[in-house]
Amino acid sequence: MTFASARAETITRAAAVQGRSLWEDARRRLMRNRAAVTGMIVLGLLVLAAVVGPWLSPFTYDEVNKSDVWLPPLEGGHLMGSDALGRDLLTRLLVGLRVSLAIGFVATFVSLVIGVAWGAVAGYVGGKLDEVMMRFVDVLYSLPFIFFVILLMVTFGSNIILIFVAIGAVEWLTMSRIVRGQTLTLKNKEFVEAARAAGLNRGAIIFRHIVPNLLGPVVVYVTLTIPAVILAESFLSFLGLGVQPPMASLGALIAGGASDMELAPWLLIFPSLVMVMTLMSFNFIGDGLRDAIDPKDR
Repeated sequence: MTFASARAETITRAAAVQGRSLWEDARRRLMRNRAAVTGMIVLGLLVLAAVVGPWLSPFTYDEVNKSDVWLPPLEGGHLMGSDALGRDLLTRLLVGLRVSLAIGFVATFVSLVIGVAWGAVAGYVGGKLDEVMMRFVDVLYSLPFIFFVILLMVTFGSNIILIFVAIGAVEWLTMSRIVRGQTLTLKNKEFVEAARAAGLNRGAIIFRHIVPNLLGPVVVYVTLTIPAVILAESFLSFLGLGVQPPMASLGALIAGGASDMELAPWLLIFPSLVMVMTLMSFNFIGDGLRDAIDPKDR
């Protein structure tokens, strides 16, 4: 290789690296994180199992069979055993995982919409509106989280839609603070000043220029909020205020397994393992995204 060709190749590589977008660079850094990649693979398999698994099972989640009561794993066609009513644990576990993931994603989406809009408006507008909006957040923060959710559940009744709304309606508080802080940093940047000079109104500036530049920390926080929501739902189900029978969730299965653990320990072991795998996968992905997006690590 001549000096000229070597120099040309070096310039080409440098130009390629320099032209790489921040998101492309973050994706490459994320793919090099083995823990995050493992978490994505495990989570993908769990989601696939939750979506497809119940359709492939020969049992239904609420099918009662008195002749199959408390069968251990691998007996009577039940790969993970059966419960006190003879219901197949594997099928109920797959349905429970589907419900818990749905609650995690939907409630997090609710908190994302409320928190991003609230924090961005408060941070950009500032002044008295910012004071009023953030004092409202402080008041809600002073209320115990679980107590507030339980109060909503007891007042309006227990159903899966209310669980989505109740948990999502209180999880947005931290999101709003994070977004507000980032907005205060961005509101005086050159691209925002240019948008003001172009005559855009506040709404257009907030949602077309401020919010898209908040995606980094927001995406990281979302991956850490989903497992927190799943844990909150599990705690509510453990108290009997979450998903109601015969429907299942991971929390409800763990609660039922804890009461029967002496007679049928598999009813507690398998749901607990799935819960741990799910939460660890989200945490690994969140840590990987944080390291990939953090500009200090570039």
